Amino acid sequence: MEHSVAPFATLNDGSSLPLIGLGTYKLTGPDAAPIIRRAIELGYRHFDTASMYGNEDILGQTLREAIAAGDVTREELFVTSKVWNDDQHRAGEALEESLTRSGLDYFDLFLVHWPWPQNETFITAYEQLLSAREAGTIRSVGVANFYEEVLAELIDATGVAPAVNQVEMHTGFTQPDLRAFHDRHGIITEAWAPLGRGEVLGGEVVRRVVDKHADSGATAAQVALAHLMAHGVSVIPKTSDPQRLEENLGAVHLELDSDDVRSLDGVVGARQSNDPRVFPG
Repeated sequence: MEHSVAPFATLNDGSSLPLIGLGTYKLTGPDAAPIIRRAIELGYRHFDTASMYGNEDILGQTLREAIAAGDVTREELFVTSKVWNDDQHRAGEALEESLTRSGLDYFDLFLVHWPWPQNETFITAYEQLLSAREAGTIRSVGVANFYEEVLAELIDATGVAPAVNQVEMHTGFTQPDLRAFHDRHGIITEAWAPLGRGEVLGGEVVRRVVDKHADSGATAAQVALAHLMAHGVSVIPKTSDPQRLEENLGAVHLELDSDDVRSLDGVVGARQSNDPRVFPG
């Protein structure tokens, strides 16, 4: 079994994060386990779930079966989960429940799923996760869908910058100001919906870059993923299609030049999902 084929980013706590992983939102039922096992065969080592996804049990069981079969070791894997909004006040307990569902001894990364500043509990949740890190049930602590103001508030209150902020990001919506904030504070940016739900793949600039790299067999999905990784962004595309699973991982071998990246940076798009400044309200 080959090791991860993905490049790594070093988190601000010293851990290593594969820059590409498998997002598992809506990956449930009979399709889930075969896709996860195939991902491991291809070289994926980074898997992202959440309590809200309802599949921590499936992911954990499938990973444990792969470990038992000798396909991968636990140390090779990087597994992320998240505490949902309603559990922010009891994040430590919610973490233990996620571990129980997954059957894993620890998570490599655990995130506060949304800031929800209107509820005024995200700092409490983060502090509880920092305590869990000290206890060894998680390796790294991060957040998801946080924006500059709440990140600053979190850092001021705790003195500890998150290792990762997982946010909506794709060609046409690369959030350069937020990425700059992350860079100043040593936070790794991770992109959910990095393919823009497929809507960005037929764009003129993306197609032009695909044509430029036709000799290497580049696809639009690979261009979109490579674009973000060129900025040091971790990407977690989701799919239940084995062919697309392999195609997405191939983005690590696509080398975009500075002109490609500059052109893709110039694509104008918009957020496609909830704005964390108002969701969940």
